[in-house]
Amino acid sequence: MTASAPVRGIPRSRVVEDVRAILAEIVDPEIPAISIVDLGIVRAVTIVDRTLEVEILPTFIGCPALDLIRATVSERLEPLRTDPATDVDEVRVTISYAEPWTAARISERGRDALTASGFAPPDGGPRLVEVGRPVACPYCGSRRTVVENAFGPARCRSINYCTECCQPFEQFKEG
Repeated sequence: MTASAPVRGIPRSRVVEDVRAILAEIVDPEIPAISIVDLGIVRAVTIVDRTLEVEILPTFIGCPALDLIRATVSERLEPLRTDPATDVDEVRVTISYAEPWTAARISERGRDALTASGFAPPDGGPRLVEVGRPVACPYCGSRRTVVENAFGPARCRSINYCTECCQPFEQFKEG
């Protein structure tokens, strides 16, 4: 069976759409303001033969949340495996290093959610580490910010401080 062939009663494209909707409800365990879809870590959703495959990208090599994300995705998609209308016998969630995750993968809705929850989204695009490059404060928008600690509560975040509104905030770093 090809990836686009219909399954019993439900076209595969519809099953993939349903899977993407389910994934859009799963939040990143370290940053619960954003879904794994809006964060851009869902690389692919496919059905090959009777196997539903979800490929996720780590935001950071060695991200401690990967196992929890994989388990959550598997758990949330398990009902599809037991639904005879989907014709899915197996759900496979894999961590992919086929391409690096970059901030360009974060959706506009995801960027807005990060900002609203006090995170400064990364500017996007791979680059060398730049010392002293200010980021916009998610509270007041000022670029009068400094890095307080390059190593925040997780490897993918840093702690910054806004000298304009005097608020600390976290910045989501590039992988």
